[in-house]
Parts: sequence; structure tokens; C-alpha cells
Amino acid sequence: MNKVVANAEESCKGIEDGMTLMLGGFGLCGIPENSIAQLVKLGVKDLTCISNNAGVDDFGLGLLLQKKQIRKMVSSYVGENDEFERQMLSGELEVDLIPQGSLAERCRAGGAGIPAFFTPAGFGTEVAEGKEIREFNGKPHILEMALTADFAIVKAWKGDTEGNLIYNATARNFNPMMAMAGKITIAEVEELVPAGSLDPNEIHTPGIFVQRIFKGDHFEKRIEQRTVRQK
Repeated sequence: MNKVVANAEESCKGIEDGMTLMLGGFGLCGIPENSIAQLVKLGVKDLTCISNNAGVDDFGLGLLLQKKQIRKMVSSYVGENDEFERQMLSGELEVDLIPQGSLAERCRAGGAGIPAFFTPAGFGTEVAEGKEIREFNGKPHILEMALTADFAIVKAWKGDTEGNLIYNATARNFNPMMAMAGKITIAEVEELVPAGSLDPNEIHTPGIFVQRIFKGDHFEKRIEQRTVRQK
């Protein structure tokens, strides 16, 4: 199977209106920005996007929100995007807010073939409404369902032609879990190397989970909030 595609345009073929997408990243760190830009160009709409957050107003998933291409966001933290807030409060955007650890585990469970699991996170809050509750070791837990997607789109530092991926430091974040949970997984990488070039002990995502891989042509290292000391 030849997994290498020329660019984001080729990698995103088959993504259609109404699909569910997982998108790696935490804030603006480790987001598949080339693929997101291509989704904006495609104009696909009514998307359900599973991502830790929605980027900022003019970058990351914020670009899709500007074009009203997202119908529902499944997220954990959304505090840096004014357009997200506006759409959520106006009822234009359906939002499912999930504790961050639960979101990560629901993605991991989806990739591992585990349909559901119990967790204490969220008990006693709106998160638990309508969910089964069981007691373990004297503590109430809520049942959370695994998450999967039609396409998972991730960003890695290095990848080889077989789809094996290495992430850079904290840019690993949600990418490995989501790479496992997509029916089709797209990986955009900063460096694309021949098969056999990567040390097997350093690979974070085995190539068996990746169906398409390409070398991105533009990566912007943004900082969401720059904090500096006063002199």
C-alpha cells in the first residue's frame, strides 16, 4: 500500500459534508494546519469536529468556525476563541464539553476497540446527566462512550513512507490517541523520510494506523499567549 500523497489536497480526498473528524493538537501546538487550510478550501460543512480545543479566531479550527463549516464541536477547552463563544451562546454551534482526561481516554478507547469505560471525572456535574452511574471502591463513576471518526487528521514531526510517526515533545498531546481512532488517518509531517530511517524505539504511532501521509509545505509556530517578565 502506497501511503504517501503529494499534498494536503490529495490527503483530504473523500472528506464530505456531515462527517466526523478528529484533529490532533493542544491549543496551537501540534495542529494539522495544512489539512485544516485544505478543509477551508474544500468548503465541506456540517462537520462534527473532535479536538481538544477550537484554535483561535484566525488560526487552526477557528478558520473553519469563521466559515460556519462546523456543526458540532466535541472539546475540552475552548477559552481562546471569541467566534466559538459567540456561536455557542447564540445556539449556532452544538457543543459537547468533556473533561480533558476523559476526552483523551475516549479517543484512546475508540482506537483500542473498547466501546466504553467508567470514570469518576464529571460525576455530580452536567457531564454526568443521562449517563449510567456505578460505584467502584465506594466511589461513583459515570459511563463514557468511546469516540471514533470518519477521518483522524494528525500532525507529526517526522514520518516515514510506511506511516510510522514521531511527535516532537508536547506536540505529541492528543495526536497518538486520535491517530488510532480514525477509519482513515491522515498524517501531515514536517519531515518525510524513507522507510527504515526511523529508530523503532522512538516511534510513537506505528504505521499500521496511518493510511495517508504527506510532507506539509507550511508550518507556523504560533504562541497563543505570550507572557514575559517586566524588566
